[in-house]
Amino acid sequence: MKVVLDTSALFGMEQVPPGWEAFVTEGVLAELEKYNDRRAENLLPAIKVSQATTASLSKVKEAARGTGDSSRLSRTDMEVLALALELRAAVVTDDYSIQNLAAVLGVEFMPMSMKGITKVLRWNYLCTGCGKVFKEPQPDCPVCGSPLRTTRRR
Repeated sequence: MKVVLDTSALFGMEQVPPGWEAFVTEGVLAELEKYNDRRAENLLPAIKVSQATTASLSKVKEAARGTGDSSRLSRTDMEVLALALELRAAVVTDDYSIQNLAAVLGVEFMPMSMKGITKVLRWNYLCTGCGKVFKEPQPDCPVCGSPLRTTRRR
């Protein structure tokens, strides 16, 4: 079984399960380094490091804009999803935003230590000042300048 491992999956993993052909992106390895987690050193012999194409990454970014997840996902998260899409692999992650977008993209996801999502959510951005709702993230409200917060679309 082909799988792409997110950083959250690696935090809970001591070894790659038998039968998995596991992949990670450079971004996942960089996140582990950032947290001084040496787990990758032991797992690297059983993991392939790969990057998705620009075309796959563009598909993921477009889908993230459609669901409103674009401000909730890091570049690494999007790269993980793009690689899984390209390889037709499952994403192993406990990150609900990754799971949400994976479901929209038709990419199988497998949670490691948490229950996975049960339905897809779509997000709007609500101004904390004037209450205006935006479908796309903004640095701040273009109407009144107040910060925006994420809210579920109804």
